[in-house]
Amino acid sequence: MSRSVRLEGAGSGAGSGPGADAEGGPLDHAVWRLRSRGCWEDAAALLEPGVARDDAGAALRRAGLLVERCMFTADGWERAEEALRVAEALAATDEERGAAACERGHLAYAATVLAVRDRADEARAALGRAAALLPPDSSRRAMLDFRRGLMTEHFGDSPQAARAAYRRAHAAATAQGDALLCSFTWRHLAGLALRGGELTEARHGFAESLRLREELGYLVGMAPALVSLADVRPEPEAERLRAEARRLFRLLGGVPSWLADRLAEGSAE
Repeated sequence: MSRSVRLEGAGSGAGSGPGADAEGGPLDHAVWRLRSRGCWEDAAALLEPGVARDDAGAALRRAGLLVERCMFTADGWERAEEALRVAEALAATDEERGAAACERGHLAYAATVLAVRDRADEARAALGRAAALLPPDSSRRAMLDFRRGLMTEHFGDSPQAARAAYRRAHAAATAQGDALLCSFTWRHLAGLALRGGELTEARHGFAESLRLREELGYLVGMAPALVSLADVRPEPEAERLRAEARRLFRLLGGVPSWLADRLAEGSAE
């Protein structure tokens, strides 16, 4: 798939990475370990007791995990929709309602970019709703900016506007210590740089994205980062990176699914 360089989107806005999961309590650590290995259903199951107690935060985190699963596997859409409806029903504050809208926008984006169903208008409306609901100082605005950047890049045909959104998200994620989101913003900024012929900048961004994912142990995001970096590195380093990406792709059972064609082509070559 030719768009694989920048296809992925960051996961749950209600705890997007170790800043919210790996540095929390035992439950947060367990959720992060499972999520980082692509075991989204198992991670979501750990949050079920909280959802059963009508905990809006747990419901948002569970929905975010299942939406991320859709983005990486192109599967599980009904489960994600169901989890989102629960999160929306439990949301009691503007912050929670905005977070739920951000997740709905991301699910609609995933369905559209993966060519499952055109939900671009729904994605724009949901992300706009999130922007109206989230308080100006909400930590979730970094994720919102990133996701609006995705929509602008892929469906608005405006690299400049997408770059501006990614940079806002990157600055906020850096200030918040959200290294996982930074790995996504680096990757997508690098993708735009490559598209604009800025090879040095692209190499730096892809290398930073890979470095952060290695440090975090975000195994499920390693293959995309390796393939992206391989695209801008000379041989034989590029083939070494692709070989490692193929190994991880097989280890995780073919995740992310949208890398299958790229890695199969590499094997044939």
